[in-house]
Amino acid sequence: MSETLTPSALERLLAHRDRFLNFVRKRVDSPETAEDILQAAFLRGLERAETVRDEESVVAWFYRLLRNAVVDHYRRQDVERRGLEAWTLQQPDPEMKREVCDCIFDLVATLKPDYRQALEAVDLGEGSLRDLASRAGITPGNAAVRVHRAREALKRQVRLVCGSCAEHGCVDCSCRSG
Repeated sequence: MSETLTPSALERLLAHRDRFLNFVRKRVDSPETAEDILQAAFLRGLERAETVRDEESVVAWFYRLLRNAVVDHYRRQDVERRGLEAWTLQQPDPEMKREVCDCIFDLVATLKPDYRQALEAVDLGEGSLRDLASRAGITPGNAAVRVHRAREALKRQVRLVCGSCAEHGCVDCSCRSG
């Protein structure tokens, strides 16, 4: 077949739209997700039209594309879930917040804006990853990565500025006076 789908192949696909949508709906948790996956699969199908062997097999080809799209959806969802779980395990103990030296607050201000905002929203404020993600226009998984990277950047700053005090947890801070 050519590099683009022929009009008759497109008609065959569109004629099966409801069947395709039902196929995806049975495999995902919401009708909205099913619709999103189907629309993305149609776009991907147009991009990959050259892989269709012949017009007669276009429907079977598209079902394979849909199966792969559903698998990809769950893979992305799993990655996001693992990111959120990892972030949850890294959450600071509320009791430790009272014991952290004031250097931390000064050093947060030295971080790049995305990192500073992430730490201020999630660790220093009472916000959640979902709140951060919504405000920053990113996914919760990306927000978890941003918070992780921000914490690592802050750790480097603490070691740089506070030296050996940082190795002992900054509980009895002696790195700054006043």
